[in-house]
Amino acid sequence: MDKKTTDICDIHADKIEIAHSIEFKDYGGKKIFSGQIVTVKCFETNPLVRKALEQDGCGKVLVVDGGASIRCALLGDNIGELAVKNKWNGIIVNGCIRDSAALLQLDIGIKALGTNPLKSFKRNEGEDNISLYFAGVNFVPNGYVYCDEDGIVTSKEKL
Repeated sequence: MDKKTTDICDIHADKIEIAHSIEFKDYGGKKIFSGQIVTVKCFETNPLVRKALEQDGCGKVLVVDGGASIRCALLGDNIGELAVKNKWNGIIVNGCIRDSAALLQLDIGIKALGTNPLKSFKRNEGEDNISLYFAGVNFVPNGYVYCDEDGIVTSKEKL
């Protein structure tokens, strides 16, 4: 069972960073999720997102820095289904998703800034497995992230 962010804050305040989570909304079927951080940085193009979610995601959360763009979606139902098939715990998108009604039916946690019906471009641009900074926190590969209805919390170690 995943730990609630409120409990993590109460117990491990000295080991965590708390995201400016007011920016993020829940779009997946799971509201509570956590895992080891895997990162992708891309802007209005999502081939690296698909590539990451094609891998085994057991115990992991994909963190996507889309530059907070709201002009297109970096994740939709097809890629969401791929993530579930490959056992990812969750996805955080600093950008938009689409197919929100379908994603809500999937057994995965998804947080994003909003929705946009336009799919992203398919350019092979971006970076993966790098440290990201957005929402006031660092998302470091192999660190840990904990998410629920109350927010997003990161830690360098498993709590």
